[in-house]
Amino acid sequence: MKLMKIQKILKRLLQLHPKSIDLSLGRIKRLLKDLNNPEKKITNAIQVVGTNGKHSFCSTLREIFETANYSVNMNISPSLRKFNERYYLAGKHISDDQLYELLIEVEKINRDQNITFHEFICACFFYAASKNKSDLNIIESGLFFRLDASNVLKKNIASVIMPIGIDHKDFLKKGTIDEIVYEKCSHLLYDSKIIISEQKNDVLKKILKNISNNSSEKSIFNRDYHFTKNTKSFYYKDKFGKMNLPLPNLSGDFQISNISTAIATARALKQFNISESHIKKAITRIRSEGRLQNITKGKLRKYISKNNQILIDGAHNSLAALAVAKYLRSLKKEKEIIMVLGMMKNKEHKKFIEIFKNKVNSIITLDIPNQVNFIKKEDLLKIAQSCGIPSKIEKSIESAFKNIAKKNDEAIIFCTGSLYFAGEILNLN
Repeated sequence: MKLMKIQKILKRLLQLHPKSIDLSLGRIKRLLKDLNNPEKKITNAIQVVGTNGKHSFCSTLREIFETANYSVNMNISPSLRKFNERYYLAGKHISDDQLYELLIEVEKINRDQNITFHEFICACFFYAASKNKSDLNIIESGLFFRLDASNVLKKNIASVIMPIGIDHKDFLKKGTIDEIVYEKCSHLLYDSKIIISEQKNDVLKKILKNISNNSSEKSIFNRDYHFTKNTKSFYYKDKFGKMNLPLPNLSGDFQISNISTAIATARALKQFNISESHIKKAITRIRSEGRLQNITKGKLRKYISKNNQILIDGAHNSLAALAVAKYLRSLKKEKEIIMVLGMMKNKEHKKFIEIFKNKVNSIITLDIPNQVNFIKKEDLLKIAQSCGIPSKIEKSIESAFKNIAKKNDEAIIFCTGSLYFAGEILNLN
């Protein structure tokens, strides 16, 4: 019952502005002022920007600090399976009752004034976090950063730049990597700390140029910290020392890179007492759904053989595709890999799919259930076929799984293309 009421409120909020995204800070600042500026009460914040790896970074950092007995608030976007995932307050996700009361209260204060959905829900987090005092606030930026609703703080304890690549070109004038780096990095807060994750060399040069006048202390991957992977562990080193750490419970070498950035961030914040034992414990119990997630139980497994593997990843841009494709190459060569693909309209579909040529045996395209702005499976099929990969459409996720298993009861079923698609599959399961 409460869930239905929440859905009604969220539907109303979507009507408050004609655009889903309208990059500006005026509207959220107006609402925050009406809420008595809760963002000013949040001084222990870590702001996270980038194209990929933000969720894995945030989840790892949260786990490290909670293992060390610090309390954490966290705001992520988008949610994967349930809206509540966006608000993590003082050690747990917001309950349906709390979420309902929060949305109703802020909606009443907003008085039906013009504001985008993202701006409204960001304001809700600042309001809730100001009332749920925690030792740390981890805030994932939305689209870019300069004019994103998360960029309303005057002070933080760190800014983290995760891997940057091309995405959301339709919200930029030219859609170049220079524009994207500028939007994400040029307005990071001064007099703080900036931690830069592993980047492509040309992108790193652009980042360093954008933050060259920023007075924050900078920690850069491969200069100030790095890692080396072994068979059963990985070796981490920074200016504070070195550690031999167990492999995390997240698949893919790129996740070790994301985790190393979280470790570098935690160790840079000397006001907290984070030990090697805290880090060792934390990285073996990171919770991160929809990122190279292996589905070993649930409803969807009844449609397939016990020897079929279901692998889900919310990758939706070229940078993420390259990382995931590298992981697919590490799987058993004799196993057939069938990609089950659903994507949103505003993505670089061909660039994304081409990366998986010779990495997957075939593609099944699907519409994304319960979404509006997806690319139709028929159109996605044509693009996949133009990439030279055998492809077909299916009517549903269930039928796709059934037919794959019927054809090959040992195939790897690899579902990707969108976080929304990953979320729908996980909800079905």
